[in-house]
Amino acid sequence: MANTLLMPKATAVWLVDNTALTFDQIAEFCNLHPLEVSAIADGEAAQGIKGMDPVMTGQLTREEIARGEADPNHKLKLSEPKVRVPETKRKGPRYTPLSKRQDRPNAILWLVRNHPELKDAQISRLVGTTKSTIEQIRNRTHWNSANLVPMDPVTLGLCSQIELDMEVSRAARYAPPQAPAGDTLLPASETENMPVEEGASRVPEEEEEKELDADAVFAKLSSLKSSRDEDEEDDDRR
Repeated sequence: MANTLLMPKATAVWLVDNTALTFDQIAEFCNLHPLEVSAIADGEAAQGIKGMDPVMTGQLTREEIARGEADPNHKLKLSEPKVRVPETKRKGPRYTPLSKRQDRPNAILWLVRNHPELKDAQISRLVGTTKSTIEQIRNRTHWNSANLVPMDPVTLGLCSQIELDMEVSRAARYAPPQAPAGDTLLPASETENMPVEEGASRVPEEEEEKELDADAVFAKLSSLKSSRDEDEEDDDRR
């Protein structure tokens, strides 16, 4: 098993509550987004997840935390594991005890809402269910949809936090890049020849091409002045 941080969300919860590290430092160390760490600090994410001390598990030293608190630009380094734990591979579908099978729909609903990037096969591995059940809960056609309440499968004991984090990281690794959110301006080359929509106001071409002619203005002023001089001469003659 590679030198990888175990239970990153639980570790992030502990670091937020017990250290003065920045959100960026915690996010980079736990392989999370800074906004997700900010949501953890605000109590909007990772609800029900108990913080895990990385110092007690030997994944981080107190000296490394102190260096990070002193320097916001310092990147935390994962400690080398003292014991290598082999990765266990499970064969066949997960067995769920009879006493917990009634909680599986609630766990599926929680996974669908909080981790939409997970595939049906991954959800099936985590809680030991069928793809048809997952599809029914996604489409709200499950016979008990009105009474389902999203619940963390880790809290329910249907899977471990390590297994959940591994499936989430695996789904994020193969997820397509997200398109930029929000409206963006079209390039000028596309808008120059764009037809005007019906009902939209458009300035007439004559007014658009019409410009102030300086010579015509001065000529008009000169004619007004000359006519005014002639009127004054007529008054003097009278």
